[in-house]
Amino acid sequence: MTQVLDKIKTSKPTAKKPSYSKDIWLTWYETMLRIRRFEERTLMMYAQQKIRGFCHVYIGQESIAAGLVTALRREDPLVTAYRQHGIAIAKGLSTKSCMAELYGKATGCVHGKGGSMHFFSSENRFFGGNGIVGAQIPIGAGIAFAEKYRGTDNLCVTMFGDGAARQGALYESFNMAMTWKLPVLFICENNQYAMGTSVTRTSNVHDLYKIGAAFDMPSEAIDGMNPESVHEAFVKAAEHIRSGKGPYFLEIKTYRYKGHSVSDPGKYRSKDELQAYMENDPIKLTEEKILKNKIATESEIQAIKDLIKAEIEEATLFAEESPLPDPSELYTDNYVDKDYPFMKD
Repeated sequence: MTQVLDKIKTSKPTAKKPSYSKDIWLTWYETMLRIRRFEERTLMMYAQQKIRGFCHVYIGQESIAAGLVTALRREDPLVTAYRQHGIAIAKGLSTKSCMAELYGKATGCVHGKGGSMHFFSSENRFFGGNGIVGAQIPIGAGIAFAEKYRGTDNLCVTMFGDGAARQGALYESFNMAMTWKLPVLFICENNQYAMGTSVTRTSNVHDLYKIGAAFDMPSEAIDGMNPESVHEAFVKAAEHIRSGKGPYFLEIKTYRYKGHSVSDPGKYRSKDELQAYMENDPIKLTEEKILKNKIATESEIQAIKDLIKAEIEEATLFAEESPLPDPSELYTDNYVDKDYPFMKD
């Protein structure tokens, strides 16, 4: 942990002119800021008891979602764990439908039945949001098998946290995915604490990407607090997978600024550690880099801020004014219909 913090404390925005286009830089910035503002409003509404139940926010990990947007295809299916609001938004779910779902309203992305941990959108190829730790890993391998069976060149992004890296389902899925050369990108979002216990206290292997070596799976660790490094790693992994060579495993080293859930005060980490990460916040550094390198003007940045502020206000109002689900809907959508869009060839 000390080495990670030392690296963060000494990291500075590069003076080298970035090689990516203006569109990519602004996409990264807008994606991260939209997620941050959505999650901040989520915490506010939770404090007002407008949102209830379990709730895990993505604040601090937004760079991963940003790199996902620019490096992969909209057609690529994705499955993740319960800290999933940000990833869902990155995959194309509207902030309106996401906020309404948090409110438990009928206009939510799963009609108010999923809540914070169970977003879903077949249209956006987002398959959850899964509440059981590690359960999404074999699901992701299965979706990848379906893509290979149908002859597409899509890959399935399968995301999980460092806590889920202890689950037996991961090892079974890794083995099958490599044996069958499935088009699956396994991503461990290592925010270092699982529910509240550090990786160093729960595993003899502190660099989780090394787990892939047991299966001869190409694996590496990357900086998850920088959208550039995330984008580049995703592009590299996607090229490998789409060429038919099978899975790829990325350990993305990241950090959550808030507790595991809204009920977690996070007393297992020091204030200095948290402050060190927040001083090198990816949104702040990306904005600085954009302005320093004259990629966009201050007025363009302010326009993005204003746009997102208005969007989150509108999403909140939409959730407030939406109706609750009708009791008659209790037993609908519990099973997949054979004619459901994503089931069609």
